[in-house]
Amino acid sequence: MAVNKAHDEFHTLDMESGWEVPAGYPSGIQQKILAGSLDEQGKRGSRTRLLRFAPGVYTTKPFVHDYWEEVFLVSGDLTVGNDDQGKGGEAFTPFTYACRPPGAFHGPFLSKEGCLLLEIHYFDPV
Repeated sequence: MAVNKAHDEFHTLDMESGWEVPAGYPSGIQQKILAGSLDEQGKRGSRTRLLRFAPGVYTTKPFVHDYWEEVFLVSGDLTVGNDDQGKGGEAFTPFTYACRPPGAFHGPFLSKEGCLLLEIHYFDPV
């Protein structure tokens, strides 16, 4: 299976521009695609992205998708499993990691102080 990512050597990322709110997320959560693309309808591809939460932002429902997801908490705090009012859940600090197979329910999520995540998404080879 070919990987749809370009060769890209070390360079400084522009952390001020190129951010967008992913579909279905609250406005305080933004992504910056670093490499690749994910075709969720065709169930192919891979992408690497940064995902950032503004302080106090939370989601209200669990997520589930058809692709693998690896997540590394780079900075800030992330609570997993809060209720729809942003209460409860388990808090995590930087340098924590998750690897989720397709179909795994995860979240909701809250960040009290804001956070930055590095995520890799990909489909199993066919």
